[in-house]
Formats: sequence, structure tokens, C-alpha cells
Amino acid sequence: MEEKRMPLPPFTVETAKQKIQLAEDAWNSKDPVRVSKAYTLDSEWRNRNQFINGREEIVKFLSDKWKKELHYKLKKEYWAHTDNRIAVHFEYEYQNAEGKWFRAYGNENWEFDENGYMAKRFASINDLEITESERRVF
Repeated sequence: MEEKRMPLPPFTVETAKQKIQLAEDAWNSKDPVRVSKAYTLDSEWRNRNQFINGREEIVKFLSDKWKKELHYKLKKEYWAHTDNRIAVHFEYEYQNAEGKWFRAYGNENWEFDENGYMAKRFASINDLEITESERRVF
């Protein structure tokens, strides 16, 4: 049995915001293994049009993502929460191999198990090409 991942549900506004900050910090590390450890072993994701299941697939997905999305930087914001669910708004920026900059933005719905691991992550994401001078996530 794995350790509990604090904070645990049921969430308050304060603990939901703590969970969001922990997620943002992990994703900005660009370390797929570190990120994957916040999810249940059989976590279910929908990321745009992809369906990802379990930590092994999460690590592969994120490894591939950060090979293509260079200079990745993410900001997450609290949107709402219930006992074991959190909704966030996010935006991140990245540069592709051709040197073009993009801002991706959208919403995520998260569901946690009783030990504080994310069991489900559903992300709706849109990409907008921007100029380097339009960047706002540093």
C-alpha cells in the first residue's frame, strides 16, 4: 500500500488550492515519473482526444509531450471543488521544434481516491499560436 498523498479529501477551499499548487509544481518540473506518482496505479485520463490509463501510460505520454513542447510552463487556478473532486482552469505555454510559440488553455476535472491520489483526470484543451512577446506564463 502506498503512502497517503496529502492533502486528503474531503477538500476545503484551502486544501483544494494546496492540491492544485502541488500539481502545478510537479508538472512544471517536467519529470514524468514525479508527475505520475500523484495518480492511482490505474488512473484514467482523457487528454484532448487521447485516453490514457495507468501510471506507465502517463509516464510515456508526458515523456513524449515534453520532447515536443519545449520551454513548457504551466499555471493552474482553482475553479471549484466538492468532497473528492477539484476543477481547475489552466494555461501553459510552449515552443515547438520550428520555434513557434503556443498557449494551451482549458479546464480539468479531477477525482481523488481516499488516499489523495488522483483516480480520474479529464482535460479539455485548446491551443492558440502566439508570438514570443505575447507570452504571459513564465
